[in-house]
Amino acid sequence: MRYRRFGKTELPLSVFSLGVMRCLASPEMALATIYRALELGINHLETAQAYGASETYLGQFFRSFPQRQQVYLTTKIIPQGDADTMERLIDQSLGRLECGYLDTLAVHGLNTQEHLDWLHRGGMTGVQRAVADGRVRHVGFSTHGPLEVVLAAINTGLFSFVNLHYYLFFQRLAPALDVAQAQDLGVFIISPADKGGLLYTPPEQLEQLCAPLSPLHLNYRFLLADSRITTLSLGPANPEELAWPLAVADQEGPLTLEEVGILNRLRRQQELALGSDLCRQCYQCLPCPEGIHIPEVLRLRNLTVAYDMVPYGKYRYGMLGKAGHWVPGRPGDQCTDCGDCLPRCPEKLAIPALLRDTHRRLQGQEVKRLWGNKTM
Repeated sequence: MRYRRFGKTELPLSVFSLGVMRCLASPEMALATIYRALELGINHLETAQAYGASETYLGQFFRSFPQRQQVYLTTKIIPQGDADTMERLIDQSLGRLECGYLDTLAVHGLNTQEHLDWLHRGGMTGVQRAVADGRVRHVGFSTHGPLEVVLAAINTGLFSFVNLHYYLFFQRLAPALDVAQAQDLGVFIISPADKGGLLYTPPEQLEQLCAPLSPLHLNYRFLLADSRITTLSLGPANPEELAWPLAVADQEGPLTLEEVGILNRLRRQQELALGSDLCRQCYQCLPCPEGIHIPEVLRLRNLTVAYDMVPYGKYRYGMLGKAGHWVPGRPGDQCTDCGDCLPRCPEKLAIPALLRDTHRRLQGQEVKRLWGNKTM
């Protein structure tokens, strides 16, 4: 296991962190997974108030684990109410976690302008009181929001780290990594296996394109080779699911010639398969009058056509319009052919036709999030 400095927090975090959202089948399973992660060198545990009984299960762990200072703990709290509300929520988490203090607290889901307004109205005052008296050591935020909101949140100067969605198959937030590095923020990558492409069950075509590596291995290497990133989230359901990802926990050097060659192969395949229909994710088509998240719809089409990532496409497409600000934007069948986006597309894509095509490919059963659709 390798360790990296978590930005200005100065915490030396393992390059993989244990997220406990999925190992909740029982207290015994949660404890077994946590202890196995520690044996393998992970020193950072991450949870949230919204993750069911996870804080309570972690509390059972800390009750029987005397070396509190050897484990770094993050929990996340959704931004809500006033300063007193946030302070009360912090105390509730500390009570469930039974750990005395939080190494890091993340404001959970700064996704919209409304959330930024909450910051500017003094929503962080209660959090800052908890920092002042030692209940919380460092404060950051997690986000599912657009690049503009992420950059604005970083630039408030209120935070020491950020939890980001950034992967091989979703690089829109790369500028946020640059700004985070410039301001010495730690960077925690959220869910690289699942939201990064369901890469633990890749389609055969993608496996062949990534050979001799697996797609998940390649994604981990893409991220670990980036010095702007501190740690990657793992979300195992049991101790056995830790074994494979941690086999690459010491592979953090620059990308090898073989790995660069695979990335080039993926790019060539995308250009060949999509041709003049390739969306290059410039986002100039937004805003859409109908609220369609055009770039995300077309990103999913890119991955479906180029790499046969149909299950992932259906998984993410099925959330559009159903998960609030956590997965913003409406699906492609809401297009009215108004043409507003067409003159703004530098690739001159036939966007309405591509939206309808994506809907035909990916429409299916509604997908629910692993935890509740809470809103501010």
